[in-house]
Formats: sequence, structure tokens, C-alpha cells
Amino acid sequence: MSQHAKDLFLSAVLDRPVISRSGREVGRLFDVAMSPGDPLPVVHHVLVKSARATRRVAFNDLAMFNDVVVSLKGEPEALPDLPESESEVLMRRDILDKQIVDVDGARVVRVNDLKLALASGGLCLSAVDVGFRGILRRLGYLNAWDFLGGVLKRKLAPKEIDWLLVQPLDANLSQLTLTVTRDKLSDMHPADLANILAQLPHRNVSAVLNSIDVEAAGEAMGEMEPEDSSRLLSQMDSSHAADVLEEMPPDEAADVLAELPDEKAQELLAQMDPEDAEKVQELLEHEDDSAGGLMNNEYLFVHPEATVDDALRQVRLLGAEMDSIYYIYVLDPEEQLLGVLSLKRVLLARGSDPVAGLMSRNPKTVQVDSSLEEVLELVVQYKLAAVPVLEQNGKMAGIVTSDDIIEHFLPFALRWKQYKALRNF
Repeated sequence: MSQHAKDLFLSAVLDRPVISRSGREVGRLFDVAMSPGDPLPVVHHVLVKSARATRRVAFNDLAMFNDVVVSLKGEPEALPDLPESESEVLMRRDILDKQIVDVDGARVVRVNDLKLALASGGLCLSAVDVGFRGILRRLGYLNAWDFLGGVLKRKLAPKEIDWLLVQPLDANLSQLTLTVTRDKLSDMHPADLANILAQLPHRNVSAVLNSIDVEAAGEAMGEMEPEDSSRLLSQMDSSHAADVLEEMPPDEAADVLAELPDEKAQELLAQMDPEDAEKVQELLEHEDDSAGGLMNNEYLFVHPEATVDDALRQVRLLGAEMDSIYYIYVLDPEEQLLGVLSLKRVLLARGSDPVAGLMSRNPKTVQVDSSLEEVLELVVQYKLAAVPVLEQNGKMAGIVTSDDIIEHFLPFALRWKQYKALRNF
């Protein structure tokens, strides 16, 4: 088959006349169907549309397929008409002008054109054009623009994404996506993944959430505003949403559930692991603007008779499940706070040393109903990485981390800075 493999774009062949072996025009190329390949999707058949019908012609039955001519090896009447399949993936219908995730660039982009290239498996979908060149090419103005750019010495750079770095948002396209692409999506920084999820239209969210593991989804939702996370959860089936909530720190899960209607929140809590659900339910009982409302009730603790080795065993056993392990708290059997050790101090001590001899006594604390301003004051004044939160009876209830309290007040600080700047303008 004669072929221009270099820079063969879908827009160059769409709606091009299709010629039979005898030179008769039998229709127009309406679409191109793809099938899974290794590693890139390959062209399986094309759709030829005439005034009377649309035929599906196998790619192997084409004599030529390029930006000059599309022709058949024989007459259409002598070629088999492939049956329509519900699972077929069409480039024009399913990919062109749709949104996709650029996994490498951590962004959501629009497909303006599709690039085809020859490979050992046949004609493959190699890349997507997401730049202005794709739009100009489809409008027929690209050559003129390139000429003008050459004269002005300001060429328009191509913006193409390798298909191996693309995550489609249409669930029907999952068969064309490599597992490695889905793994890269899960391996993204939670903040980047959160940014992508926030950009997606409602109808596309489930496609991405179903492509990543629940741990990655939980971490990403923890980076989002609670109202945005709750919107995403409401689009997932309850069992999947419950799994994601279990992967989030209890305080973040509580913030998300607080944005949902009570009936929906209780439904999700009922499907969560009982121990995780109990931690989240406890946090939901506190006011949002209090230390109890911002605290995390997962923290590391030991009893006063423990040694440094005992404390390190706790770190190894439970540390992976904790959102932060700045300190190890020393509690008596009634869960009263006796003291606190920094992780650095534990690591530098001898394994046989008792923690009671190393801990800092009378640590700075707040009550569950303390204001967030009180927490911030302690964090700033004493440079604390976390502040213990106590119940009214003195029992340890949780901790408020410096990250969480600063994140809470940062938007107010930025708005105040902007206000002062405007006043001085």
C-alpha cells in the first residue's frame, strides 16, 4: 500500500473521496476505526459513506490511504462489508474534539487532530494534536500560516502528545489505553491529579476515577476543596466512594462527608470499614471552626513504661497509615496525655531508654472546642508541627497539624494581602 507515513493526520483523509479500482468514486471517507495494538492502537477498518449507505471496509482491503488519495483494491460490491460493532472505537466520533488527560503534562486538553504513523503492526494512532496547528490544519489554513510564519520568522510550534501518554475520558476507549498509562495516572502527584479532576466535566469524572486505584483517588481528593471532593464522590457508586473515603485521613474524609446530605453521608459511612467509619463519625460531631473540627484522630502513642525500641516498633507498625508522624505521644491507661517525644529524639536515643525519661512534660495543648485562632497561636509561637487536642476530661482526642491550620488560614492571609495592596494602589 502506498502511504505517506510522515505527518499523516486524520483531518487530511476525512471526507476525502474513496475511489474503486476502476476509478469510480464510491463515497467519502467518513471515519476510521481503531483496535488495540502493541503498543499503539491500529487502524482496523474505515467507514465509507455514500448517498445510499455507509460501508465498513477492512483496512487490508484498501489499496492506498494517504493525504492524496484513498482507494480500494477492488470494487465495493466485491469486498466484504464488515458488521457494525457496539464496541468499535471511531477516531472522528469518539476521539476528535473530545477532552483527554495529558498524563505527562498533568492537564486536561482538547483533541484538535490525530496523527497516524506506520509501524510493524500496521497504521497506528501515534499522537494527538492539541495545539492551534491542528485547528488551522482542519480549516485548511495551515500552509498559509506556515508561509507567513516563515516570512516573519515566527513559526507556530506543534503541540502533540504521544498516545502512550494519553488517558481518554470516554469509558468506551479504555480498551485502547495501556495499563502503563493508567499506572502513570495513579503515580501522579496528588495535587496534579486533583487539578485534573477539578477540570473534568461531570460526565467524564468516573472514567478517570475508574482508571486509578482508590489510594491515589483518596490522596487526590484530600488535595481538593471538600465541596469539590463531595461532588466527585456523589458521581461514584457507593461502594467505590466508601473505598476512597477509607484511604483518606479521617479528618479529610469527615470534611468531605460534611458537604454531603446527611442521608448520603450515613449511607457511605455504613459501607466503610467499621473502625474507619467510627473515626470519621467522631470528627463529624465537632464544629467546623473548632480544634475538634480540624483535628485528625489518628496519631502515634505509647504508654510511659515503653522503651525507645517499643516506640520505633509502633512507628513501623502504624506509621504507613498515619497522615503525619512528627511526634509520638505518651498516654496513661486512661488516655491522659503525659508527654510528647519528637521523632528525631526517638531516633537518636538508645533502644533501651525508657520514653518516660525522654519525653517533654506539660506539652502545649488545646481543647476540642478551642478556636482555630488559639491553635494557630501555639503553632506560630512555639514552632510546633502538631498540637494535641484534649477532651474536656483531659483524654487525648487527636492532633491538629501545622499544615492543616496554616492551610485553613492561608486564604484569609492572601485576601488580606490583596486588600492592603488595593488600598495602597
